[in-house]
Amino acid sequence: MSATLRLELRNLKRHFDGRDVVNDVSLNILPGQVTCLLGPSGCGKSTTLRLIAGVDQQDEGEIYVDGALISGPAFHMPPEDRSIGFMFQDFALFPHLRVWENVAFPIHGNKRYKRLKAEELLDKVGLLAMMDKYPHALSGGEQQRVALVRALALKPKIMLMDEPFSGLDDRLRDGIRDETLDILKAENTAVLLVTHEPEEAMRMADEIALMRDGVIVQKGAPYNVYNTPVDRETMAFFSDINVIQSRVEGSLADTAFGQFFAPGHDDGTDVDIAFRLQHVRIDFDRNGKGPNPTAAQGVAASGIVIRSRFMGSDSLVEFRMDHDSSILKATIPFVFLPQPGRRLWLTIPRDRCFVFALNNKFQD
Repeated sequence: MSATLRLELRNLKRHFDGRDVVNDVSLNILPGQVTCLLGPSGCGKSTTLRLIAGVDQQDEGEIYVDGALISGPAFHMPPEDRSIGFMFQDFALFPHLRVWENVAFPIHGNKRYKRLKAEELLDKVGLLAMMDKYPHALSGGEQQRVALVRALALKPKIMLMDEPFSGLDDRLRDGIRDETLDILKAENTAVLLVTHEPEEAMRMADEIALMRDGVIVQKGAPYNVYNTPVDRETMAFFSDINVIQSRVEGSLADTAFGQFFAPGHDDGTDVDIAFRLQHVRIDFDRNGKGPNPTAAQGVAASGIVIRSRFMGSDSLVEFRMDHDSSILKATIPFVFLPQPGRRLWLTIPRDRCFVFALNNKFQD
């Protein structure tokens, strides 16, 4: 175990009603690192946070902070002794206490000392002028900042955040998230953030741990998790995808778009070939005179436009393919709105496709 690790989870398991809610979860986080525990509702993310915070206890496994055991089979440190902060989705401010009193609540000392420390913390987030107001008088973003500095009041080594930005207005969310992370990184705090939104994880995380059915199925830098998905379900969690089916013969999968390499798959294996909507090239004819001429050429397959819609930064076009009547979708930058019924030609760059066996295991 490295001495530089701030938080280490070893093989955590938690069972409820005969079900493995958290199943053999292991994770390491360094000081100043932001890790996003990402996954759909009910996958075990929040339970994992509760185990780390100490408000629930694992059935198996160990939790370490700075190399010291804080929870294991024969030892369970109380939550208040763990040097771990927790930010909730609803901020959990006390409505009957003024802003400074909320921030000072976890601080030990006399009233004057507590107020001075609260002033210092509120000044960090530009809320010193609000210190004598009550929480109901603050905006959602201001309440979030109060909750943040209250959690930082005891200088926790680790901050656990359970979807703390989901209640904010979309116009404020990005700025508040960035400001929050800047403060936490400046304090060298290790952050474990729970979210079900891939875009939020990609924006915030140094590392993403993707969780499904109580298991971490993939972890790594956002770029790597997005561009090297371990299975089809992982790929689809981050964006809409198209899927075409084939069967492997001689390490090749034959399709209407040409042959795809399928190393590692035995002959006769049924496979899905998955690709994202933005990687489809649309051509006006077989000769490749289309709106996205930089895409790699492949074998062109024709389809009839079903509908096209302008989505703001790009256009979404849906096709019914001639060769098998399947539906494929493509996104094209800016405005591209072909009329329904028009025949166009589609190609798919080979380096943007992933071949998965039907059991969803990824092969590179």
